[in-house]
Amino acid sequence: QLQVAESGGGLVHSGESLRLSCDGSGSRADLYAIGWFRQAPGKEREGLACISSNDRIIKYSDSVKGRFTIVRDVAKNAVSLEMSNLRSEATAVYYCGAALDKVIEWQGLDARQYVFWGQGTQVTVSS
Repeated sequence: QLQVAESGGGLVHSGESLRLSCDGSGSRADLYAIGWFRQAPGKEREGLACISSNDRIIKYSDSVKGRFTIVRDVAKNAVSLEMSNLRSEATAVYYCGAALDKVIEWQGLDARQYVFWGQGTQVTVSS
């Protein structure tokens, strides 16, 4: 089965950019829809972006649209999340998850639809 692992988190200043990677192993990540989520302390896991297995469907939450970009790299078996103009409210643990493609069109940003999760990577944005 697919295993995913996040990397690329760190400490940045407000307005800077960061690129996260979700690396797949054990199976082909391009057989699944992949989503990026974040969870701040005391808050629910928030869906940010998702991409279908064939890259034809990409969705973003309103909070990140225009600033975040999700990209799949089939050769690397990975999906990245490029984040720009980061704000202090973006401080959270960022997770990637894998889901069946059928959920992506209507429930792609719903964390409950995802079955494989990584351990998360911390992103801290200082103001």
